[in-house]
This record gives sequence, C-alpha cells and structure tokens, in this order.
Amino acid sequence: MIETDRRSEAAILRAQGLGKRYRSRWALADCTLDVPAGRVVGLVGPNGAGKSTLLNLAAGMLTPSTGTIEVCAGRPASGTAQLANVGFVAQDTPTYAGLSIAEHLKLGARLNPRWDDALARSRIERLGLDLDQRAGRLSGGQRAQLALTLGVAKRPKLLILDEPVAALDPLARREFLQSLMDTVAEQHLSVVLSSHLVSDVELACDHLIVLVASRVQVAGEIRDLLATHYRLTGPRRDPATLLPGWHIVSADHTGPQSTLIVRTDIPVQDPAWTVTRPTLEDLTLAYMTQATAHTRPPVLEAHR
Repeated sequence: MIETDRRSEAAILRAQGLGKRYRSRWALADCTLDVPAGRVVGLVGPNGAGKSTLLNLAAGMLTPSTGTIEVCAGRPASGTAQLANVGFVAQDTPTYAGLSIAEHLKLGARLNPRWDDALARSRIERLGLDLDQRAGRLSGGQRAQLALTLGVAKRPKLLILDEPVAALDPLARREFLQSLMDTVAEQHLSVVLSSHLVSDVELACDHLIVLVASRVQVAGEIRDLLATHYRLTGPRRDPATLLPGWHIVSADHTGPQSTLIVRTDIPVQDPAWTVTRPTLEDLTLAYMTQATAHTRPPVLEAHR
C-alpha cells in the first residue's frame, strides 16, 4: 500500500481500521483514510473495493462492524445536528416517483433544520424544471439534478455522491458535473464523489483517492500527483537497478522494451528513457493494477 502524500491538517472524514461485515463476507475491511476538508475528492476503485460501503458508513446509513469513522468531527448520524452536516446522493439518485418537485422541496424543508428554500427554488428554476412535474416523469438527468438539489439545499458541510451519474448519458453527466462545480464554488462545500469514470474525476475534482480492496493505494492533490509521476519507455531493465528515489508503480515488459510508471521528486535525466507524463487515467489504472496483483482479499471469519 502506498502512503498518502501528506496527512490532511483538517479532515472532514476520517476512518481508522474501519470494517463492515455481512455474515461471513467483508464488504470493507481495515480501511484507514483521511478525506481533507474544503476539497472535491474523487474516490476511485474497482468493483468490490468498498467505495459504496465506505460512503454509506459515512452517511450513517450503515454502522461499522470494526474500527471507527468520524465525519465533521462526530459519529455519523449520531444526532440531528450531525445528520444536518451531511448531504448524501446515492447511486440511484432516489426520488419519490409520485411526488412533484414542489412536494420534494416541502419534504426537504420539513426534514432539514438548515434547509435553504431560496437556494432549492433557484436551482430548480435555473435548470428549467417545472415545480408541478412529478419525479416519475423526469428524465434520468433531471432526477439526478433534483436529488443534487435536495442534497445541497440542506446546507451540509460534506456532500457525498455515490456514483450519481453512472446511468446518465454523456451530455446529462457533463451537465450534472458542471452544476456540481458551480454549487461547490458558490457554497464552498467539501465533496466526496465516487465514480468509475476517471474523466468525471478529472473534470470535477481536485483531490484523488484510489481505493482497492479496502485500502488506500494513493491519495493527494491531483495536480501534485500528476507532477510527480512519469511514464518511462526504453530498453528492458530490471526495476531493482533503477535509482533508489524512484517508486515503481507499474512495470510492463514487451520483448526488449520496458514501460514503467514511476513516482519520484528527482528529475528523470537518463537518456536511455523516453520520458512522458501519464494521464490521470494512466496513473489511476497503474495503482489499481498494482494493487489488484498484490492484494489478497481479507480473510473471512466464520459467522457467529
């Protein structure tokens, strides 16, 4: 496992040895991470990495089997004030099909002590949605925007988005993410966005966490990560012979040629290598591939 760039001085979400078990199956095991405050954090990882379980634990929808989790310096869902601190938009962007948009806003006002009705109505108007229209007649993109409106109008400190655009077409997805970025700029929210699409993270996020098999493989500001990673292509080399200041993230060997993704603060000046910068997708896939190859699933205990 790769350590994070640096521990956040102010973490909006902190997990330590966090685990969730369903009978003999661990959905999340021994997860330790910090999510920095004031950032839009992209949470990326393969299916089964534990992303949705982690986010449901953070929202208070689940309780831990082991370890601890703190959100906004408190236990998730531990009281009215703590519930008000977190906005949560689940993967299926839940809305009530039989209720109109106006009725959704009235429900939001009743359930949330910091509800900002002016903000909610302003967003709905800006999106060109009819307050009298029932949610069941909205398009997928419109339902996602309604769910986002409900999440941000409660004025949370942390907004959690669990694959909110997974089922949307590319245009609706981009519109949703642009709307999210506008909202973040206006409200200075902390956001955790889980996504399978690195392009979504690249568009909307400034911080990256790669989670594989419950463990953080790399975390940091996206700009810093891209500045300290290189793709090296050249004659086949044994990685053990490379400079000690280079961390080999991934190594692919094809015949006489090697292609490496390395992390280093030392300038790469060896003329034997062709040096290019990896994309964010290259970097993310390199860490995911490395972790998948070397990480064993957690040992399952018998259910008692």
